[in-house]
Amino acid sequence: QVQLVESGGGLVQPGGSLRLSCAASGFSLDYYAIRWFRQAPGKEREGVSCISAWDGSTYYADSVKGRFTISRDNANNTVYLQMNSLKPEDTARYYCASPRRSGTGCYSADTMYSRWGQGTQVTVSS
Repeated sequence: QVQLVESGGGLVQPGGSLRLSCAASGFSLDYYAIRWFRQAPGKEREGVSCISAWDGSTYYADSVKGRFTISRDNANNTVYLQMNSLKPEDTARYYCASPRRSGTGCYSADTMYSRWGQGTQVTVSS
């Protein structure tokens, strides 16, 4: 079964860190761009970070630049999102997604991503 599964979310105090994982089954993640999205209640879905399949380039939303790092672990078929210096406004459900086509760069439109995980909740609160 082809699927993405996120994990690693939880409750953390402001200034803390979490590492989210996006594990794939049924296909090899290293051939696909992977983008992390998040959505907080009452807010629109936001693209947070992406890693390209084409050349490994990484992209970050301005709101997380310098605090979040996306990376691949091809041996474990997993993409990680290391989140440091977390803020209350980072509270959201985080999803990873891949496009249907392999070997692409990062698409900006979330409609280009056809495979989605179920998400993992991140809550930043004291």
